[in-house]
Amino acid sequence: MVASYSPTSGPSAAEVLRTRYAGRLPAALDELAGPEHGVVELPLHVAWSGLRSYDLDRPRLRMGLYRTVLAEGQHEDLVKLLNRDLLAAQWPVLRTLVSRHVRQVWEETFPELAPAQAPAPASASAAGPAAA
Repeated sequence: MVASYSPTSGPSAAEVLRTRYAGRLPAALDELAGPEHGVVELPLHVAWSGLRSYDLDRPRLRMGLYRTVLAEGQHEDLVKLLNRDLLAAQWPVLRTLVSRHVRQVWEETFPELAPAQAPAPASASAAGPAAA
């Protein structure tokens, strides 16, 4: 007998991912105490194939490390491998390289990472007194 599956029977994949990523976050960005310079080797549970050693002084490699750690790292990895200042400086580009779920969870938890919203356009009546 095949069990029936209803799409409304549980959380969506997006909800599961968001919950997973949110559970890994530090309480504050100041907890991110990773290195600013030098070579970092990622543990196997974070980077199980491909490149594992990243030179933080090379921008493309640094971006790759941050992207990998944000997607695959656990809480301990985030606070040990990521640096608050480097994350903040790279975030405008990095946010376009990570999944939507990672981006949303980080920006909702840490509004200082979210892009600044453009001010709403002023209405014609707010532009000043009408010419007489």
